[in-house]
Amino acid sequence: MNEIVTTPWHLTAPSFEEIGEAASRIRGVLVKTPLLESERLNARLGGRLLVKAEGLQRTGSFKARGAWNRLSLLSAEERARGVVAFSSGNHAQAVAWTGRRLGIGTVVIAMPADAPAAKIERTRGWGAEVVLYDRATEDRETLGHRLAEERNLILVPPYDDRRVIAGAGTLGLEVAQQAAAMGATPEALLVCCAGGGLTAGCALALETVLPGARVFAVEPEGFDDTTRSLAAGKRLGNAPGTTSICDAVLAPMPGALTFSINAPRLGGGLVVSDAEALAAMRVALEEFGLVVEPGGAVALAAALSERLPIAGHTVAVALTGANVDPGIYQRALFLST
Repeated sequence: MNEIVTTPWHLTAPSFEEIGEAASRIRGVLVKTPLLESERLNARLGGRLLVKAEGLQRTGSFKARGAWNRLSLLSAEERARGVVAFSSGNHAQAVAWTGRRLGIGTVVIAMPADAPAAKIERTRGWGAEVVLYDRATEDRETLGHRLAEERNLILVPPYDDRRVIAGAGTLGLEVAQQAAAMGATPEALLVCCAGGGLTAGCALALETVLPGARVFAVEPEGFDDTTRSLAAGKRLGNAPGTTSICDAVLAPMPGALTFSINAPRLGGGLVVSDAEALAAMRVALEEFGLVVEPGGAVALAAALSERLPIAGHTVAVALTGANVDPGIYQRALFLST
């Protein structure tokens, strides 16, 4: 007799209703970040560019959405056990902050040793125990699962969990609502992409509330695994040893759950250089007064470099994080023009 294999509940796509429930759950706790536009940028691009300032979110990135939605659903017994996550920095800070707000006594985060020092210290500052690992020789998912098993902790992955994805999808809901209030109908939403949780959540949200819009994944050069995977129709990984200043979006390959959601829904993938990300960081400051980290600036970089035509169109982009290393930010501000 053939064994019937079923996919665990948490590894199936969330419904639109779950994204709406996540929006209710985070209301009053997280920030409804503004949707901005610049007349100068619109004139430069020949279209209408709407910019979601998600770096103003709690802990400085969109990751607080998924972390809060996931951890707030823990049972009393699970909160008593504690949680573990693996992250290069933004999910780490979001889980640590949420854990403190919810009174979860044990929060353990596995972080790469080469993560920006500021992200490591902020994660510790929220009360989490940080376990450092070598990004080049150790697998973070294996480490996370081992810590969960050894210490009886609840694993909170950065993207391959329906509750995390539902939380991320609230960003897409807000973009649609705020754009409508501005008299705009975006034809596309550009967001950064690492494991694919934000793109998946936004794609699921927009297919209901803004079905004419397409979501595009934006990645740095050398870490274009989602772009290549979409073209190939299967998950592909990145070459080992590749580097980028966009530390927030350096996943080894698309998540299994997120790719199953993204493959039939995304408009495609867009790829930008580190130099273009730095230039976008500077534009974000000059036009909006916003501090943005490299990984959080890639969607704006794609719009500014016209990887997707903006002229004659209305396009929204998400500035997804503000947790930038001071040295990197200095490089962005003093780029030659």
